[in-house]
Amino acid sequence: MKKLLSLSCLSILAGLTMLQSAAQDRPNLLFLLADDLGYEMLGAYGSPDKTTPNLDRLAASGMRFDRAYGSPVCTPTRVSLYSGLYPTTHGYTGVLPVHKGTKAFVDFQRTLPTYAQQLRRAGYLTSVTGKWQLATLEHHPDHIRDAGFDSWCVWQIWKDGAKTTRYWEPCFNEDGTVCPDIVDRFGPDVLADYVIEQMEEATAAGKPFCIHHNMLLPHWPILETPAEKSDGSKPSVRKMIRYMDKIIGRIVSKVDELGIAENTCIIFLGDNGTDLPKEPRSIAGGIVTGGKTTLDHGGTHLPMIVRWPGVVEPGSSTDDLIDVADFFPTFCELAGTEIPESITVDGISFAQRILRNKPSTRNITVAGYRKVYSIFDGSWRVNSDGTVIDSRNLPVEKVSESSQAQLAEQLQELIGKTR
Repeated sequence: MKKLLSLSCLSILAGLTMLQSAAQDRPNLLFLLADDLGYEMLGAYGSPDKTTPNLDRLAASGMRFDRAYGSPVCTPTRVSLYSGLYPTTHGYTGVLPVHKGTKAFVDFQRTLPTYAQQLRRAGYLTSVTGKWQLATLEHHPDHIRDAGFDSWCVWQIWKDGAKTTRYWEPCFNEDGTVCPDIVDRFGPDVLADYVIEQMEEATAAGKPFCIHHNMLLPHWPILETPAEKSDGSKPSVRKMIRYMDKIIGRIVSKVDELGIAENTCIIFLGDNGTDLPKEPRSIAGGIVTGGKTTLDHGGTHLPMIVRWPGVVEPGSSTDDLIDVADFFPTFCELAGTEIPESITVDGISFAQRILRNKPSTRNITVAGYRKVYSIFDGSWRVNSDGTVIDSRNLPVEKVSESSQAQLAEQLQELIGKTR
């Protein structure tokens, strides 16, 4: 009898060990996406402005990705993030006019499956915040749930026939209901509270979470954050970036306080270049020109940082090429869920760079803006309008007369696959 009890106890212990192992194989995914923030604005990338101390600490405690790229405006980048497809495949290259109340929407349910749908099926608690400029919620109230998110707190951009605000007196939709009690608060602070609540609830339930935090800052309009309201100073892009950084510090601190840091992969990313295309920005490596809406280095090079204590080496960096389409397969691999054979993605997982410091196999990135597409191999950029850009001395770029026939041909092949 004692032997049977011992065997039973051993079986229970083995089962608990397997559950713990399974939990460790299913990390929490906390994805922080800034709105209109190029890489050159972070101290970790050589900015002298000293406006991002929390992001700089995040980089010091994790891995800095030095060659992450997207499109120069929000819609194509975000559709690529959710769907794992290049703009040449999904075809979205302009800004979907949700601010005008359009009935157009990105069909994530029938034509463009998302990474969130895969993670939800795998048992993750999925949630999303902030800017959801991929459907007008008054016309498509179930759009976010259809995209794979269990819960949400997003800016409802269009309500009762008019555009709303995101910062002061914000109009936020939480799980299908417009929030009535936040008119006196700063929108980004409300979203940070929601992110923290989602982490607390998932942790208490013992379930892995995937939170896609679409931060509102530092997107136009340039206005006072609570910091400027307090000290009476004038608002600026850099002060909005500073407040965004403060919020990130608060969220990361909560991960540590909850005791889940070693099982939480935090990824920070910008969605496109800084909204200062006419203002050159100085960094340690030179002068960055261009920015949001420019199909060049300044418009497409994104800041990207990954922190995962015990997995990612602190203070490390990589020059792997990363395309925003890569996040779909990466999240699925980190979560231990396979992408169904019925779903084709352009993205290439960089999970092994995170888990084992093995390089990605990617050798090009693809961007799009207003039906002009761009292919970039780290040294040359070829645009579908015939422009060839010499990128061998970044951040300096110059239009070149050199022929890049192989890249041009590859780009045309990709454009031929546009849906």
